[in-house]
Amino acid sequence: MKTIDFISLGCSKNLVDSETLMGLFESHGYRVTHDADDPQGEIVVVNTCGFIADAKEESINTILEQVRRKSEGKLKRIYVMGCLSERYLADLEAEIPEVDGWYGKFNYRQLLDNLMAESPKDGKAVAASCNAATAVRKLTTPSHYAYLKISEGCDRHCAYCAIPLITGHHQSRPMEEILDEVRWMVSQGVKEVQVIAQELTYYGQDLYGEQRIAQLVEQMSAIEGLEWIRLHYAYPTHFPWDLLRVMRDHPNVCNYLDVALQHISDHMLERMHRHISRQETISFVERLRREVPGIHLRTTLMVGFPGETDEDFQELLDFTRWARFERMGAFAYSEEDGTYAAEHYADDVPDDVKQQRLLKLMSVQQQISEEIENQKVGQTLKVIIDRKEGDYYVGRTEYCSPEVDPEVLIYREADDLQLGHFYQVSMTEAEAFDLFGEIVSI
Repeated sequence: MKTIDFISLGCSKNLVDSETLMGLFESHGYRVTHDADDPQGEIVVVNTCGFIADAKEESINTILEQVRRKSEGKLKRIYVMGCLSERYLADLEAEIPEVDGWYGKFNYRQLLDNLMAESPKDGKAVAASCNAATAVRKLTTPSHYAYLKISEGCDRHCAYCAIPLITGHHQSRPMEEILDEVRWMVSQGVKEVQVIAQELTYYGQDLYGEQRIAQLVEQMSAIEGLEWIRLHYAYPTHFPWDLLRVMRDHPNVCNYLDVALQHISDHMLERMHRHISRQETISFVERLRREVPGIHLRTTLMVGFPGETDEDFQELLDFTRWARFERMGAFAYSEEDGTYAAEHYADDVPDDVKQQRLLKLMSVQQQISEEIENQKVGQTLKVIIDRKEGDYYVGRTEYCSPEVDPEVLIYREADDLQLGHFYQVSMTEAEAFDLFGEIVSI
């Protein structure tokens, strides 16, 4: 059983965990695949998500699909790791006994120990290597970009959010360890790094007694060969404003920030325990745009939180029209066990009302996105090419994160382009969530 198929669900932070474990297995002689279309291994590892109801359902269904494959003799063992099993271990063990081993969010490296110990040939304990923080990951993304997790956990405790229940307190990684990993990535051909964390702007507070995300990003920007650094999952309260200076001063720090705001009405912000007011949120957005002209903001908004009135929702719509976020995602509230909201509020907004509000909000955002993308027509922008798809090369500008943001489509009769390379592209046409362009220079 030397081939192991990994299935990674949920966010990019989960993907980093999968890549870490895959690298450990590969370094000990195993063959590993990731999200294979036709899995051939006798072992499958499912890395689960437990964030919201839809993600939990997807994780359960994926596990059950592997149980079915096991019953048909298509694989011999199933192992499960990640957020869902971290949170619901006892229940899952009882309900799905066909799974051969359950691991959580933090002890998944032990799986290698356990499998190695079973083999008379390889029976040495490998705990030291499994626990090494500098273990070489097996990158599963296209070779020119990768995700970089700089911390784990969150200390914010928003009323609706289960993340602190799953991941615990914020834990920053040492700065030099992170920088070493970036240098290794660049040596492997990575040109673009997506910096991720549950709460990236809190980085360093636990280790150094102060927020050091600005210093970290500034040191990353000095690494030769790293052309784009993009920042995800900031928090608006106690924002480290020096980070904007780093963004302005260093061309390889993308003018892009992913910061979840969730709502705008004081009523909702207070009930959500966001520790920020409507006016403070407006001032926050204004300052971001003032200090970094041209910055593209990605945010996440929530509809249907307990107690949300028609007036609250109208405030959210008006705010969205005013803020004109370049990128925005939204979701309907779902009650999560153990959170403050689940224990103290009635989930009193009907599901059909939640969905109506969600559709209306996204309709407003679609119009805004189309107008913003149309403003780029006639501009020449730096684009990295991610892949070929049908009649087009597909790439992104610095304002676009992989998989979630608009892309640039370049007709394949253009010059023969190389994946992972940068080109100057003239934007010729726009849709709500895509741009079309022509190569200006190779």
